Amino acid sequence: MIEANNVTKRFGDLTAVDDVTLTIEEGKVFGLIGTNGAGKSTFLRMLSGVLTPDEGNIDIDDMKIFENPECKEKFFFISDEAYFFLNATSDEMMRFYSKWYPSYDKERYEKLMNSFGLDRKRKISTFSKGMKKQLSIILGLSAKTKYIFCDETFDGLDPVMRQAVKSLFASDMSERDFTPIIASHNLRELEDICDTVGLLHKGGMLMSEDLDEVKGDVHKIQVVFPTDTDYAPLLDRLRVLENEKRGSLLTLIVRGQEKEIKDILSEGSPVFMESLPLSLEEIFITSTGVEGYDIKKIIY
Repeated sequence: MIEANNVTKRFGDLTAVDDVTLTIEEGKVFGLIGTNGAGKSTFLRMLSGVLTPDEGNIDIDDMKIFENPECKEKFFFISDEAYFFLNATSDEMMRFYSKWYPSYDKERYEKLMNSFGLDRKRKISTFSKGMKKQLSIILGLSAKTKYIFCDETFDGLDPVMRQAVKSLFASDMSERDFTPIIASHNLRELEDICDTVGLLHKGGMLMSEDLDEVKGDVHKIQVVFPTDTDYAPLLDRLRVLENEKRGSLLTLIVRGQEKEIKDILSEGSPVFMESLPLSLEEIFITSTGVEGYDIKKIIY
């Protein structure tokens, strides 16, 4: 488990991370969302021990991170701009990391390199941005660490490669003790992989929610009432968070138990009613709307 308590990091007059308290549970994909400059990279660098907090503390499995080799064996950090040794090949980087990670799996490295179609002997400096991202992921997964920290890892990957990486993460989670923490400025990239999502804005944590819990309490309902039905009194009895009407189709996002919501709407004798899955965008809008934030402006 990763625990951050009242963590703050400043660079001169700039507060990059401001009093963040957060718990990241094991065995779940945690998505860290926020615009460029929101503090995601700074927070991940503190998680990885590259930076130390000015205030507060971060523990990984009850261990301090900074200058702690035992703790650092538990995670692999893939930064937004991956660093490789000058004129190094992929194999040379693999040999370097295998010296620092006791569980490094060289056979898996070779298998993934072949699957991704990367040339192991070619100098990394000649790789494209997307190829460098792929190599970073291969090196990280081959380290067989408990945690992997990914800073904008999907940025630069084509849609097919993004899905392949997500599948690899899911496979590792099913086979071993593995927890990915993925930072991204694009919420839609994480739509189909995250179990928990935290939203950073201007260095502060607006919210951190388990998506299953949110989805169990918030529902998207589409309903069509007969033209002569006055349905306003029914809506007044519900906790309606969003209300949109196009033609005769009424789309509602409502907080509460789904059966109770539908029972109340059924009193209006609707000619059509169905539940739809909520998108991450809709979850964030409903969860932060009371705070007055325009989530679309923050995330996209």
